[in-house]
Amino acid sequence: MDRDPGQQHPIGLYLKVWGLLFVLSFFSYMVDYHEVQGHLRWILVVTFMLLKAGLIVAVFMHLRWERLALIAAITLPPLAVVVLAVLMAVEGDYTAAIRDAFFATPAP
Repeated sequence: MDRDPGQQHPIGLYLKVWGLLFVLSFFSYMVDYHEVQGHLRWILVVTFMLLKAGLIVAVFMHLRWERLALIAAITLPPLAVVVLAVLMAVEGDYTAAIRDAFFATPAP
């Protein structure tokens, strides 16, 4: 049986993705090397991490070539978890600020 050449992905695609993963990892290490601190550090690290994970899932796990329904079924639940975690972090900061303001006032 001959294989259908239309079903094979070119090796160049994988090499480009490996190169892009290397570049993203390099930038992630540069964040540590240049000692970026605070919220910017975490934003950059998480951004690079999500970009690398997205590339790996899309290309190496062949999700890019799947139907939209399957892509939505796999990607929407983790996205919802991330949104809920961000909402909880914002609410936690608000609660901490309110507690600091309430307990910092001197009692009459």
